[in-house]
Amino acid sequence: MSERSSRDSRQRSSKSVAAGQVQRRTRSHGSSTSRRPVEGGRPTGRTRAEDSRSRSGSGARSASRSSARSRAPRSTSERLIRQTEQLRQRAVQTAQKQASYEVDQRIRKRLSFAVLGIVFALLLLAVWVGLLQTVRRDGYHAASINQRTRTTIIRADRGVIFDRNGNEIALSVPTTTVFADPQLVLDPVGTAAAVTSILQLSAAEHDRIVAALSKREGNFVYIARQIDKDRANAVLDLELSGVSSYTEPARVVESGVAGAVIGRTDPDGLGISGLEQQYNELLAGVDGKAVRQRDNKGNSISGTGSMITDPQTGSDLVLTIDKSIQFQVDQALLQRVDQLKARAGTVIMMDSRTGDIYAMSNVRRNEDGKAELATGNFAAVEAHEPGSVAKVFSVSAALNEGKVTDSTEFMVPGVLREDGFVIRDAYPHPTMKMTVREILTESSNLGTVITGGTIQPEQMHAYLRAFGFGATTGLEYPGESKGILKSTRKWLGTEKKTVTYGYGYAATPLQLVAGVNVVANSGTYVAPRLVKATIDAEGELKETNAAATRPVLKPEVATTMTSIMKDVVCSGTATLAQVKGMTVAGKTGTGYKAQDNGTYTTATGGRKYFASFVGYFPADDPKITMLVSIDEPDGSSRDRFGGTAAAPVFARLANVAIQELDITPTGTGTGCPADAKSGH
Repeated sequence: MSERSSRDSRQRSSKSVAAGQVQRRTRSHGSSTSRRPVEGGRPTGRTRAEDSRSRSGSGARSASRSSARSRAPRSTSERLIRQTEQLRQRAVQTAQKQASYEVDQRIRKRLSFAVLGIVFALLLLAVWVGLLQTVRRDGYHAASINQRTRTTIIRADRGVIFDRNGNEIALSVPTTTVFADPQLVLDPVGTAAAVTSILQLSAAEHDRIVAALSKREGNFVYIARQIDKDRANAVLDLELSGVSSYTEPARVVESGVAGAVIGRTDPDGLGISGLEQQYNELLAGVDGKAVRQRDNKGNSISGTGSMITDPQTGSDLVLTIDKSIQFQVDQALLQRVDQLKARAGTVIMMDSRTGDIYAMSNVRRNEDGKAELATGNFAAVEAHEPGSVAKVFSVSAALNEGKVTDSTEFMVPGVLREDGFVIRDAYPHPTMKMTVREILTESSNLGTVITGGTIQPEQMHAYLRAFGFGATTGLEYPGESKGILKSTRKWLGTEKKTVTYGYGYAATPLQLVAGVNVVANSGTYVAPRLVKATIDAEGELKETNAAATRPVLKPEVATTMTSIMKDVVCSGTATLAQVKGMTVAGKTGTGYKAQDNGTYTTATGGRKYFASFVGYFPADDPKITMLVSIDEPDGSSRDRFGGTAAAPVFARLANVAIQELDITPTGTGTGCPADAKSGH
């Protein structure tokens, strides 16, 4: 049998079997009678009627089987489709259930994490609250109080500065300071405009206030400090939010008397110059403070209480200055500087025995060309070459060393050349014989060089140091200059000669008056003194230590020098220093001022002068030693010299001292011989 026939046979057999199976299932489903046993393939026990019916219905069954055979493939396909759809639906349902389960699980996890997070946050919050209420309570409580607390410093009054007679010179007076709290200011620009208009502040101040209030940093900005009460009230009456005021003391120097000596304080009451700075710790006292709690509008919170620490007033100073003398000295110096069109002027009046300074005046011409009292004590802080006043020291040194006497004679040339430098006297003269007395009386440069040359440069240097040059006076005044005094090793060329008549070293007016006072005080140096006593808060007065002293000259040498210096006033270069009813001894000085070009000649070929006179009276029993210096008087005037620019001021102020200090006159005349030249 071929392969094809075999396949066909198998296919037919398969179809017959399938058809038989379908037929049997059809019969089984279609018959409601129970099957009976069969024999030989036929049913048993069937009746004829049943058999007949069976035959008669065979055609129908045959047709039915044919129809069933035609529908079988369709029913199977539909059933498979239905089963597939059911499987798909079950799969979708299963997937949906799976997805729903997974979502549910994720939600459960998230809820669990959220619950844990909330629980953890609550625990942290509980711990933090516990810390705030326990460990950190004090710190935050203090911070909260600090936020609403305002502390106001209550400035202590500085001690009063009195003159030697108990008159007030410098004192603290109440003033009003206006300020603002930027955090409470509602309109920075409007507030600044209002206060600027009322207080007539500058545009720069307006801009400063606007900037400070706009930043809203801190809780305090100054609007105006230490103004009078009426102006402050004009601002406060506006009731500007955040603007307030307080009272604080301001320093006042009455009539500006001795203002340069007393110095200044800053707005906070700190001494920044002069005696105010030197004695700041003693004068300042201890500030107090007021602590109050305020609300956001700046009002005090009732029931919170306040704490006030009272300020402690500083101690007082009693100066050696005489207020009345100081005032008259100021006026006389102002007038003279103005008359001579000078740059500046200085007067120092001191007690010849104690070193107490009765007056120390400084006048300067300001940028507008007006002479006015200076704000700086230039008498102690500026040094100049002393000029001819220095002849007192070189001649005294030669006398003290026994190299000369007042009657020793020298042949004095009209010109002296030293290392190419020409030294001349102020007036031309041929070589002439002069005594030491005449040399000093006529203020001969050349004669002084010869007299001073009788001792070694080292000795001259030692005497200059003893007279107080090259070191401060011991006054310990802030900024006090020690001047310039080089060692002899640095004295080059003509400097060994010029130091004898006042060039080659520099001295302050304070050093100069103290140096000349050595002669007035019988050869003993006494340091200048400005503070006589202090008064503490309990009112106890304590005298300061007496001024330091040291011997410089023999008393007899001082007596000889006084005799010579009386001649200077009576018949020499200082006749305009004569005082009616009083003997006066002194010495003039007219020094050239060194210029920036390293010479004593200006760019226009002229010279600038430093004219001075230092004297004392009564000459034989000195009570007062006084220096008058005029800085840069009119160089074209005959009043540019010490004898003409400064000596007349000395005479005028000597009369002031005589009256104020009740100094006994020495006679009715000037204390000069009848044939002496008159100063007036």
